[in-house]
Amino acid sequence: MMEITSHSSIPFCLLVSLLFCLCSSAAAANVTYDGRAIIIDGQRKLLISGSIHYPRSTAQMWPDLVKKAKEGGLDAIDTYIFWDSHEPRKREYNFEGDLDFINFIKIVQAAGLYVVLRIGPYVCAEWNYGGFPLWLHQIPGIQLRTNNDIYKAEMQTFTTLIVDMVKKENLLASQGGPIILTQIENEYGNFIDKYGDAGKQYLQWCVNMAVSLDVGVPWIMCQQADAPPPTINTCNGFYCHKFVPNREGSPKMWTENWTGWFQAWGDGQPHRPAEDVAYAVAYFFASGGTYQNYYMYHGGTNFARTSGGPFLVTSYDYDAPLDEYGNIKQPKWGHLKQLHSAIKLMEKALTYGDLNTTNIGNGVAVMKYSAEGSTSGCFLVNVNGSNDVTVTYNGNAYFVPGRSISVLPDCVQEAYNTAKVTTQTTLMINKPASSKFSWQWHPEKIKDTLKGKGSFSNNSLLEQIMTTGDTSDYLWYMTSVTLNQSDPLWNDTMNLRVQTKGHILHAYVNKHLIGSQYATKGNYKFDFRQATKFQVGHNVITLLSATDGLANYGAFFDMQRAGIDGGPVQIIGNGNNPLDLSNNTWSYKVGLNGERSQIYSPSSHHGAKWKSNTLPTNAPMTWYKTTFEVPAGDGGLVLDLEGMTKGQAWVNGKNIGRYWVSFIAGNNGCGPCDRRQPYNSDNCRTGCGKPSQRWYHVPRSYTTQGPNTLVLFEEVGGDVAQVNLQTVAVGTVCSNVLEGSTLELSCQGEGSFTDIQFASFGNPQGSCGSFTKGSCDAPNALDVVKKACIGQSQCSIDVAESVFSSSGCSEPRKSLAVQAVC
Repeated sequence: MMEITSHSSIPFCLLVSLLFCLCSSAAAANVTYDGRAIIIDGQRKLLISGSIHYPRSTAQMWPDLVKKAKEGGLDAIDTYIFWDSHEPRKREYNFEGDLDFINFIKIVQAAGLYVVLRIGPYVCAEWNYGGFPLWLHQIPGIQLRTNNDIYKAEMQTFTTLIVDMVKKENLLASQGGPIILTQIENEYGNFIDKYGDAGKQYLQWCVNMAVSLDVGVPWIMCQQADAPPPTINTCNGFYCHKFVPNREGSPKMWTENWTGWFQAWGDGQPHRPAEDVAYAVAYFFASGGTYQNYYMYHGGTNFARTSGGPFLVTSYDYDAPLDEYGNIKQPKWGHLKQLHSAIKLMEKALTYGDLNTTNIGNGVAVMKYSAEGSTSGCFLVNVNGSNDVTVTYNGNAYFVPGRSISVLPDCVQEAYNTAKVTTQTTLMINKPASSKFSWQWHPEKIKDTLKGKGSFSNNSLLEQIMTTGDTSDYLWYMTSVTLNQSDPLWNDTMNLRVQTKGHILHAYVNKHLIGSQYATKGNYKFDFRQATKFQVGHNVITLLSATDGLANYGAFFDMQRAGIDGGPVQIIGNGNNPLDLSNNTWSYKVGLNGERSQIYSPSSHHGAKWKSNTLPTNAPMTWYKTTFEVPAGDGGLVLDLEGMTKGQAWVNGKNIGRYWVSFIAGNNGCGPCDRRQPYNSDNCRTGCGKPSQRWYHVPRSYTTQGPNTLVLFEEVGGDVAQVNLQTVAVGTVCSNVLEGSTLELSCQGEGSFTDIQFASFGNPQGSCGSFTKGSCDAPNALDVVKKACIGQSQCSIDVAESVFSSSGCSEPRKSLAVQAVC
């Protein structure tokens, strides 16, 4: 058993430790609630939170992520606990390095933020097997997420372990720590009916077990309309303003506001407009909301084999305000920051006041909160997406674009509108960071499997997940058959048929690859049929089945099967009676020889076996190795794997994830994105017709100052000569701001402005990357912007007629559009 530790290896640990000491002496906080607010030591609060999953980044990234989250106006960080990562083998625990969630919480605490701890321990999260360790599935008699004593005992053991760990470090608010809310189970309500009475009994047991742990802070349950008291049921979704808690006196809480969506192989990249996210948040608080969490605020990366699905890409960027590499994503980050500031100005009115809604015409309603002894706060709500209006309220005129909400903290001055984006748009670029790699290669040794030699045998076709224990994506199935020309089915060319539950299959007959096939998203069963020439006498059939992430969601998702599970495997020739090989003696081998010998590790003993002669192209089952130097700076590092097909990548022995560059995104969802329409995860996508994922995150903490080792395993065959290392940097910065506001531009700490590609004051058209001048334009606009910005890391310009020469515009609302290069 591994020792449970919480030691930090972060360089600034001395400063953080000092802060921890200061925080640990804080008095215990009393966290309660009512129907209007979360109440911490008697102070009524509106809380804005963001999800950051510690295993999807690295420990070295945590301080910067938390800092940017706080600067973005967050009050709290929300995070899951990943059971499979912490207990990969029964009673063998790992809480070190990037899995040191105690250290993560302390970093959040040192920043002065609260923590929402989502213990689950089922997390979903598009994470492999929903965060469950696979050894659970292998316990005889167990049934997951239902009234099963074996499962409940394991769940209670792990949940108690986590609670005891945070108690030991005084991290609960009741002990003076930052954890103000804890979660048990997750989105069980979406499927509880599938589990019948056993599901209801399990639900009540979850609550009783959680309460017995005596955490001293409220427990929440996501998407659980029948959450028993004292737990608080919460909402997950793109919009939660209509959500009503299941009990009077419970606060209205939104635990997952999806800032984008996850991506599957074969899909374009999802994007949710910043205006739509802001509209959803403003409407939620206007409708009595008390707590809102962005899922995700930083998505991060599914390193190694943690991506679930199946068929979900390695990136978990999620179009979040902080991108996969930790960069600020504009305008989403800045637009939401402004919203947070505006809402917090009316916190007292929203948590103490009474709501009165008045329709003021043109489809606009005023939602006014008034509290005795405090300033009133108002929201002007226009739900009509086709109706831009100017309305008059209390003698003042307000322009409210269609499907937008204006925030008036004092019911007089507009501080914010969800559709009026004044924050810049930042377009990131990838820059080459290395010279051409010098590669070595090594074929995956498969002579044993091609001869039918495995590690064990069985007289049936086994299910893959249980057989491998999910220790590898790969399982070899091998058998032999003797054929004679006198057999009724004999033909010069017969068909091999394999029925599989997928996800990928490579078939060999007599040491020759005869074909490959993979499933389609959402349907992982398929029939492989391939004509091949068998030989008279002894024939060896070798089938390599591969998975690409295990299911993570749905009723009984843990029971989904994979591999050639039961088959059948048949030889089809003449006549109607195929030769069924399903009950043959099958030999099995789990994984690859290269995995077993850890050929990807710099300390591997296989260095002498690498070849330096002519690199093979399009060679399946091949390992490649090179070294590289890390470029200076702290910008994100990515591998450009263009030219490769499918496999996995390691940097200095650390697996950075699966790649599948040949999986091209279809055309669904790409095209113009209208923020006036309710968001749908199938719309507003980009990258159609291109690889679903071409670039793969290389955390700088995985690298060293000296030579770094990069190893690729190519399963299907690619051209490794095209692979290169790149850095992620700010490229183009744009903004289009209405007259009367201030245009602000920043290179986000990455250099200064070197060029102004476009500037127009008048009625410019288009968007970032495609601006054009309208029918009117101030002739000195470009000169004004260049003077203010060139050579500066950030600049600001008052957007007013007095700053520019006459634009000749008759429009009452002029704007300044700028596109600059950092």
